[in-house]
Amino acid sequence: MEGLVEFRTDDGAVVSVEAAADRRPGSRLVARGDGTVQAARTFEDALEGVRAAAESALRVFRDGSLRPDGVEIEFGVKLSAETGAIIAKGTAEGHLVVKLTWTPSPAAGPEPEPVAAS
Repeated sequence: MEGLVEFRTDDGAVVSVEAAADRRPGSRLVARGDGTVQAARTFEDALEGVRAAAESALRVFRDGSLRPDGVEIEFGVKLSAETGAIIAKGTAEGHLVVKLTWTPSPAAGPEPEPVAAS
């Protein structure tokens, strides 16, 4: 395990996450005795970039010519004490899964007759 980072939420709750390793030259965070690092940003602030990326991706798929009924976007996210949320590298160059769905339109035809209860 890389170590833990504690983020506080806007309402004061503590969220502990496995940390991504920060590989910045000359950068070093000081951890408590148990190896946990206190994040400088709130949990919500750390995820702000991921939220903006999701909104942008949704806009691309909803506003295009495909017009799906549903869009699912999955990001792999790593959290870092210094940089916040990072869209994680997966087995490919980046981790982003997009699922588009369409609901078939009902076949045109007469409405079925209601069945009387017996």
